[in-house]
Amino acid sequence: MSLEQGMTKPNLGVVIVTYNAAGEIAACLESLMAAREAVAGNLHVVVVDNASSDNTLAVIESWADGSQAFVPPPALPFDLAPQPKPVSLHRGGPDLAPDPAAQVTLIQGGANRGFAGGVNLGLAHLAKLPEIEHFWVLNPDSMAPASSVQKLQDYLAQSPVYAILGGRVAYLEKPTQIQIDGGRLNRWTGVSSNVNITARNPETPAPDPATLDFITGASMVASRAFYDQAGPMTEDYFLYYEEVDWALRRGDLPLDYCPGFTVYHWGGTAIGSPVPGRGASCFSLYFKHRARMRFLRRFNPWAMPVGLAYSGAQALRQLLAREPQAAWTILTAALGGPVPGQVRNALDPDAAGFAFTRLSSERGPRTKAFHDPVSRHRS
Repeated sequence: MSLEQGMTKPNLGVVIVTYNAAGEIAACLESLMAAREAVAGNLHVVVVDNASSDNTLAVIESWADGSQAFVPPPALPFDLAPQPKPVSLHRGGPDLAPDPAAQVTLIQGGANRGFAGGVNLGLAHLAKLPEIEHFWVLNPDSMAPASSVQKLQDYLAQSPVYAILGGRVAYLEKPTQIQIDGGRLNRWTGVSSNVNITARNPETPAPDPATLDFITGASMVASRAFYDQAGPMTEDYFLYYEEVDWALRRGDLPLDYCPGFTVYHWGGTAIGSPVPGRGASCFSLYFKHRARMRFLRRFNPWAMPVGLAYSGAQALRQLLAREPQAAWTILTAALGGPVPGQVRNALDPDAAGFAFTRLSSERGPRTKAFHDPVSRHRS
């Protein structure tokens, strides 16, 4: 059944966390404004800026008021007509009251709180609007075709019961190649993997959501029922594994997948995450291995020796590739040693305070989805 057949059009809140995203954020917002028009305004966009040190805020302002004409990226894999300007921009600090009429809300977080810290500010803001029942977390280096958002809204209009819902994320620079269709997890090493990575888009069939362990934080939709039950994302990872942690706190609510809900993602633009043809930066390596060990400590401490052995093998691999700095970064991250200078120096003092001094002692629930891999096929 389609929306035109009488279903209620669901209100969807979007949270975008920016940090030095001046080169990408206008394209993301332009695509969302086209989508907002296509879904009759039932899209509430909130940008949370994690104290960007570049001109991200100025780019958002000049895009919104129309003083800087939007130029779409070359070879865009979908049609995107220029959107009317100005765009109403509601702006303020973390305690900003919601304005339901605003097209875009810009919250200046005042510090780099990490991915989850920024997302939580946006979620708390949107949760104050009772009409919003679905919260879409989207990376700023992504673009969403209006047709994809329409597919999502049609799907949500059928009132699915779910915790977190995903779709397809394809590479923007290689739109025929899938980046992720959802994630799976090795319960002993804590290593996550991308379903259908590098497979062909759109020919590759969508995955069965019952086989997934988590939905990528680059594009994930959380239901209000899940948010009310699980609460906000865990912030002490700073980067990586927040969405895996969140998914394992879902209780009896299942993960879901919306076919046709495709987002295009540049990938790795902000923190140097690995992409095909390019390895991870030391900054990315540090937080990925540290987050994985924190995740294991929280959900399966018995597996920590295996997780450490995995990090050791990855460090050896870097040594054999004549990358001693990368090897040291992996080891110190996994063992909780001193933070490498190039990692610490990449963050300002406020961000370093969030990244390096917080470790929650709270251990997450041991869910069947994690400890019994067969159970994910029965969700």
